[in-house]
Amino acid sequence: MVSKRRLSKSEDKESLIEDVSKARKQPLSKKTKKSHVHNEVEENDSIFLKLLKTSGVILKTGESQNQLTVDQVVFQKKLFQTLRKHPSYPKIIEEFVSGLESYIEDQDSFRSCLLSCERLQDEEASISTSYSKSLIKLLLGIDILQPAIIKTLFEKLPEFLFENVNSDGLNMPRLIISQLKWLDRIVDGKDLTTKLMQLISIAPLYLQHDFVTSLPEILGDSQHADVGKELSDLLMENTALTVPILDVLSSLRLDLKLLSRVISELREKLDLQHCILPSRLQASQSKLKNKGQQSSSGNQENNSQDCVILLFDVIRSAVRYEKIISEAWIKAIENTASVSEHKTFDLAMLLIIYSTNTQTKKYIERVLRNKIRSGCFQEQLLQSTFYIHDLVLKDICPSILSLAQCLLHSLDQSIILFGSLLYKYAFKFFDTYCQQEVVGALVTHICSGNEAEVDTALDVLLELVVLNLSAMRLNAVFVKGILDYLDNMSPQQIRKLFYILSTLAFSKQHEASSHIQDDMHLVIRKQLSSTIFKYKLIGIIGAVTMAGIMAADRSRSSNLTQGRTDLSNEQCTQVTSLLQLVHSCSERSPQASALYYDEFANLIQGGKLAPKALEWVGQTIFNDFQDAFVVDFCVFPVGNYPFPVKALYGLEEYSSHDGIVINLLPLLFSQDFAKDGDRMTSKESDQKLVSPLCLAPYFRLLRLCVEKQHNGNLEEIDGLLDCPIYLTDLDPGDRLESMSVKEHSFMCSLIFLTLNWFREVVNAFCQQTPPEMKGKVLTRLKHIVELQRILEKYLAVTPDYVPPLANFDLETLDVTPPTSATISAKIRKQGKIGGKRKADGSKTSSPDTLSKEDSSECDPTPSNRSQLEKEFKGKEEKTSVSLQSYHAFFRELDIEVFSILHCGLVTKFILDTEMHTAATEIVQLQPPELLFLLEDLSQKLENMLTPSVARRIPFLKSKGNRNIGFSHLHQRSAQEVARNIVQLLAPMCNHLENIHNYFQCLTAENQGVVDGPKMKVQEYHVMSSCYQRLLQIFHGLFAWSGFFQPENHNLLYSALEVLTNRLKQGEPDQSLEELLRQSFNYLQNFSHSIPSFQCAIYLIRLLMVILEKSTAPAQNKGKIASLARQFLCRVWPSGEKEKNSLPTEQLHTLLSIYLEHTNSVLKAIEEIAGVGVPELINSPKDASSSTFPTLNRHTFVIFFRVMMAELEKTVKGLQAGTAADSQQIHEEKLLYWNMAVRDFSILINLIKVFDSRPVLHVCLKYGRLFVEAFLKQCMPLLDFSFRKHREDVLSLLETFQLDTRLLHHLCGHSKIHQDTKLTKHVPLLKKTLELLVCRVKAMLIFNNCREAFWLGNLKNRDLQGEEIVSQNSEESEDDTASQVSKSKATEDGEENEVSDEEKEQDSEESDGDSD
Repeated sequence: MVSKRRLSKSEDKESLIEDVSKARKQPLSKKTKKSHVHNEVEENDSIFLKLLKTSGVILKTGESQNQLTVDQVVFQKKLFQTLRKHPSYPKIIEEFVSGLESYIEDQDSFRSCLLSCERLQDEEASISTSYSKSLIKLLLGIDILQPAIIKTLFEKLPEFLFENVNSDGLNMPRLIISQLKWLDRIVDGKDLTTKLMQLISIAPLYLQHDFVTSLPEILGDSQHADVGKELSDLLMENTALTVPILDVLSSLRLDLKLLSRVISELREKLDLQHCILPSRLQASQSKLKNKGQQSSSGNQENNSQDCVILLFDVIRSAVRYEKIISEAWIKAIENTASVSEHKTFDLAMLLIIYSTNTQTKKYIERVLRNKIRSGCFQEQLLQSTFYIHDLVLKDICPSILSLAQCLLHSLDQSIILFGSLLYKYAFKFFDTYCQQEVVGALVTHICSGNEAEVDTALDVLLELVVLNLSAMRLNAVFVKGILDYLDNMSPQQIRKLFYILSTLAFSKQHEASSHIQDDMHLVIRKQLSSTIFKYKLIGIIGAVTMAGIMAADRSRSSNLTQGRTDLSNEQCTQVTSLLQLVHSCSERSPQASALYYDEFANLIQGGKLAPKALEWVGQTIFNDFQDAFVVDFCVFPVGNYPFPVKALYGLEEYSSHDGIVINLLPLLFSQDFAKDGDRMTSKESDQKLVSPLCLAPYFRLLRLCVEKQHNGNLEEIDGLLDCPIYLTDLDPGDRLESMSVKEHSFMCSLIFLTLNWFREVVNAFCQQTPPEMKGKVLTRLKHIVELQRILEKYLAVTPDYVPPLANFDLETLDVTPPTSATISAKIRKQGKIGGKRKADGSKTSSPDTLSKEDSSECDPTPSNRSQLEKEFKGKEEKTSVSLQSYHAFFRELDIEVFSILHCGLVTKFILDTEMHTAATEIVQLQPPELLFLLEDLSQKLENMLTPSVARRIPFLKSKGNRNIGFSHLHQRSAQEVARNIVQLLAPMCNHLENIHNYFQCLTAENQGVVDGPKMKVQEYHVMSSCYQRLLQIFHGLFAWSGFFQPENHNLLYSALEVLTNRLKQGEPDQSLEELLRQSFNYLQNFSHSIPSFQCAIYLIRLLMVILEKSTAPAQNKGKIASLARQFLCRVWPSGEKEKNSLPTEQLHTLLSIYLEHTNSVLKAIEEIAGVGVPELINSPKDASSSTFPTLNRHTFVIFFRVMMAELEKTVKGLQAGTAADSQQIHEEKLLYWNMAVRDFSILINLIKVFDSRPVLHVCLKYGRLFVEAFLKQCMPLLDFSFRKHREDVLSLLETFQLDTRLLHHLCGHSKIHQDTKLTKHVPLLKKTLELLVCRVKAMLIFNNCREAFWLGNLKNRDLQGEEIVSQNSEESEDDTASQVSKSKATEDGEENEVSDEEKEQDSEESDGDSD
């Protein structure tokens, strides 16, 4: 379809000719009436005039119109017959044309011949055709005259190319070309095309434009391809004709390949940035956007903008009405692989086509996703597209927002980021209406409830507030509407929302935001005073966030601390009154108070509080904390306590008159036993009751306040690091069973609170530089590990215990304890069961074994305990309780704590009374403390850097549970967390190498046996767990998808350089490929000391992640396969000699990795099935294969499943043979299929020995898939190979027939046992086997061997080949099997077989009777 612009132009030109002729028609008719007297009729004796007059045309002289006395069709018919029947035909044609040439030598006569003729017919006769053609056009309608007339016109036309327009306004070249338009028939289209293109090449530019535009109206469809090629070449040569050529190309019927080539060349040649918009590139962005531009530059910009708008209007019309153009354009962009070849025009075109063509939306979305994933479309390209083409893209804003919404629904983080950038740049570059639509769309995302969408939309709103605060303030009413949807938002999302609203309300740039301030105060006061606890917590978060904004504006106006413009007294009063309001509304609830302290601490940590406000806070907090939780060492608590109170865990020796103590046990007792009326005697009745729940949060707030006021120096509160705590003897010893349930719960709470206090102490002092303080921090870490071991003993006998909360976000309100009374009763009944813990007092070392450990528990009786102590010499007790399940009830460790990993040997000085060094003590980070830190770090890394898809939340499980205990971490970006871990790589490499050396030495001491007699069991397991956690952290870091983003490439380089420098100090500026290679070699060296199967899995996964980042992974692919085989062939220590010590999923993963990376999958499968399995069959019951020790009777099903799956996957990926392939290719593929069928036969026959239900299920499932692959991939090959390789084909099919027969027996076995899990596969398998019969028969017919195919009876049998007698009678009637006699088959044939009730299998040689 022709574009509007072209239509308007062609109509203008046609109307111009018609208007001129009509304007001249009336005076000419008047002249004619007068001239009849003067007789202006052209008369001479030429054959040209005579034939015209005879046919019905009278030529006039001068400017008079020629007269047509008959109808136009009648004239053409008469003239054609006169010429055709003339005695001198065809010579008469030349004479006639010669007469025409002589006549039109006069310009007036020529012009008259080009203008329409005058009608002399009656009006009634001329009603049907009101418009008369010109004489030339009438003659062109006669086929025998057309070629000669066209030749004459093109010879005449150059005379007028460079002449000015006549006084009467007629343009002769245009008038001549108009004669060729809309002819009923073109006699010689190729010749006409050639003449037109030659004419265009020599014509002036203004005529070239018109000639090109007229081409679709002149040429027929058969010439479109030729003219399309000519125009594409012309487009490359003459950029000035870009617009008319694009216009014409949209109107031509072109081949898809030609159109793709034209568009591809156009994209390379047509550079809109330089040939159309020079001013927009040469001028700066600010100059272009400045309204105060000079009028001359403004006019230039307007002209260029008009040009761009017109061009894209033409393109938009073309892609809207011509499906082939839009598809070709998308295809051209899709096939562009290089990042550098993509231009802003590509992205703009995709957006335009997306908005105009609804049929291609899904296609464009797929192309966009692929381009984003591959990194072809990056932020810089998108920003440039919006900047250059903003005028065009503004018109399609709704479509852009629709596309952004679609991208935000993706699970891929890079695609979500691209969608958010669409919103951002649409707001930045478009007008107010579009900005409103953007904010409305983002608000819709936030209210959708989808966690990923909410986070992304809030982040975009935050960016928009920073980008254009005044514009966002106009849309504040939309953002305020989100307050109605706070129920489904996480605490971090609520913080972001209140930060946005507070920024809009309290920015001092404009005073027009007072109504937003009033609304904010109203909402927060309402929430704080709510009786519903959840809304009170929301109010606390909102109030603290708003206070941070209120107090931060003035402080940010200055760059230096000195001379900073602080808050005014009025502003400071507003902030303090708001905080006092929060304090008063939360003081009666320990949870609300603790949340207030945590939120306030986060505010201070972010440096968002002005000095005056910070000073007021510091004074208040310091005094309140001291009054509430700290007592003098000399004042011993007196009361009716259930346990003797002792000051424990002090790091300094105090005299009776010196020092302080944390008053923990008395506070907990007063809280827990107040319900029974057992208040402490030393408490005043009117004294305020302080909850120990607030101890850790309050200390965090105090520490951060002191840290900010003193630039990181904590000397003012360093006494809290080493001060003791009022506790009791925590180790239960032999009295564990004699304690009551209430006493158990009290002790558990006491230990939980003590642990959380120590965690906050470590958070506070971990970055202090004095060696003595570092030593004390390490000691506190040791105390944490000891207390965790004691806590597990109590939790094992207190199943219904609910710990005190430690994280007070909204997500913790519904947290339930991980154990139950039912499980406890079951455990007590069963006695001691369960797996062995990996480390003393620490969390579970492997998430893969968590479920098993959670479901088992040891019997904590003293006799069992003493027995274990005797056996393991102090090794930890086996207990089912995993502190991983109680993760939500521990205070979060800050990311800075892991700087402790840098510690090697720390020298701690002990001073005497005169402050002289009395002794020197060396403190080192011990394995249990190292394991504690590594476990916490791995959890943080998994939570922040692992994609959400990989840790999908189970159905009906709260979406926030996985984020409990990570609220401080989530206030950092993933990039910050990754950067911190990269900084820790060097010390972690030190620890990894030390552990590697430990296991190397251990192996050497035990003569190569890992778990020899000299091994210390407890130490071995702790070191093994540390090894596993280190590899897990390395894997989680390098598997982070953020490394693919351009802004994080430097971070990846830094991480790889750390690993590379461990081998040798590398040269600077090494290539990424070299860094990856050396890092791979470094990590591969640890394979010799791997202590456990779990460590092996993480190491090989880590190496694969490194390999994936390489551009040439093939060279290291074999190393992965070799390493995986090494691990499969290794004897792994089982610890407790369990029957199945290898984790199922991990073994499946390792075997899959081996088969995927090995050079020959078929050979690897044959080795395992042909060597390893026979060794297993011939070994004793509990033994394993000698070649593959990981293969035993319990793990056989895993090996069998993986081998069947990989075999099917391998043959499915092999392309089917074709007749066009060479003989060598046919032979190679035939050999490949022979090996595949041999492997399949070996595996299938194993079900005769291993006939368990899982093995049979695998056989049915993958057996059918293999037969399907054989049908699709192998049978076409056999069609063409049968004649030349008859024996090989026969051997292949004979082997395969035995396999399919066994599958048929398996179907009968499944029916006899009525196993629904197996029988559901039977119908599809039988259908596939029936297809195989038909396909083999078709192959025989194709090779003229139909007589080789014949059928026999096939009976149902079980796995051992015994006939199923119960079905013999009914099966004999309708069971058939195809077979082939061996003699016949060797001559020319092939064979097959069929089954019961449904034809089944493949054929074989005949035994005279069916099997």
